[in-house]
Amino acid sequence: MSNQLADQLALTLRDHQSAGSWCVAFSGGLDSTVLLHLLVGFCRKHGGPELRAIHIHHGLQEAAEAWPEHCRTVCGLLDVPLQVIRVQVPEVASIEQAARDARYVEFARQLKAGETLMLAQHQDDQSETLLLRLLRGSGVAGLQGMPWSRPLGAGQLLRPLLGISRAQLEAYAHKHGLSWIEDPSNSSDTYDRNLLRNRIMPGLRQRWPALNTVLARTAAHMQQAQGLLEELAAIDLRQAATQALPDWLPLEALSLDVIDQLSIARQTNLLRYWLRDKTAMPNTAHWAGWQALLQAGANAQPLWQLQDGALVRHGRRLYWLPLAWQKTPPDPGLHQVRDGEYLLPDNGLLQIAGLNTAPLRIGYRQGGEQMELPGRGRRDLKRLLQERQIPAFLRGRLPLLFAGEQLVAVAGLPELRPAEYMKLKLGWTFSS
Repeated sequence: MSNQLADQLALTLRDHQSAGSWCVAFSGGLDSTVLLHLLVGFCRKHGGPELRAIHIHHGLQEAAEAWPEHCRTVCGLLDVPLQVIRVQVPEVASIEQAARDARYVEFARQLKAGETLMLAQHQDDQSETLLLRLLRGSGVAGLQGMPWSRPLGAGQLLRPLLGISRAQLEAYAHKHGLSWIEDPSNSSDTYDRNLLRNRIMPGLRQRWPALNTVLARTAAHMQQAQGLLEELAAIDLRQAATQALPDWLPLEALSLDVIDQLSIARQTNLLRYWLRDKTAMPNTAHWAGWQALLQAGANAQPLWQLQDGALVRHGRRLYWLPLAWQKTPPDPGLHQVRDGEYLLPDNGLLQIAGLNTAPLRIGYRQGGEQMELPGRGRRDLKRLLQERQIPAFLRGRLPLLFAGEQLVAVAGLPELRPAEYMKLKLGWTFSS
């Protein structure tokens, strides 16, 4: 069994030996103790990358106060450098989830460029994850289970034990005389995973001994299905992606004419794919906001608010609006500007050139602004922006140049100038 585990691990690590270094997420429990011991053996035999360990100390129970010292002892015996990091877990409804989130945030922060973080989750953990997600109504993406590998921070996360059962790990630990921490909270059925592990999984395995293998097969099928969904979404995204208006606007946009031709299922699949790196996905009930956005009247300015931004419709375009774009920028406080560059608080960089008159000031729309245009006379700024199809969410951010109370320039719209200011250049850049 010992050689078998080492051989399985060697196969998994084959494509990760070029990493700059390896880091083990070391809780001191059975799983991470076996993983650390196996990795030390691998490195001694094959000369792997530099190896270190991180212990995340949540301090959620009294017994945990002794765990960092235990981890230091184990790492000292194995000659592995250990970093102990204390984190604060907020008091929320799901302490288990909050603790997990805190761990991953810290792991991402601590990983070096090109480093691989090793997590000790195993085959039994994968089975539990699939069943928990099924009970929570997860779709194809969730039922893939935990991935073997994915990017994390500046490095990569790897779960090299996902194909190995807990029984195998326990046999290895006993054979090598390893000592590990038994978390007292694991015996409590307060947490969903503990309830599943302690009371439900044993009965399922008694009736279906190959449960782990079957669920691993399901995860593989779901991974394949998710891959096909992502391929379809990529095709739809290439068709739907369009230029924002005005063309200097640094926001991503999709064509609603293209989206309208897709079934609701393909629309949802496309949006999940497009938004996956932008915001947390909404739950099923919240997706009603998408249909409300689509069905709003032609002259409406509907907005679907998500965790890290919003989808907003303007004309026949759908824009992704990051949170920064939803905030009204503060008064720039620039009352005496000349040629030069000016950093606008929360609103990018303004460049002014060709200003040969007395110093002017920068401001934003307050309502009622007018501009004198050659051949057109005095015109309302609101109407001028509507004529140019400037999205409503952009109008309040446009830097305006004033001579006294007279509006003489609008950033990004060089055609809007009184005759005496035609040579003025007003550039504005704002990163999304």
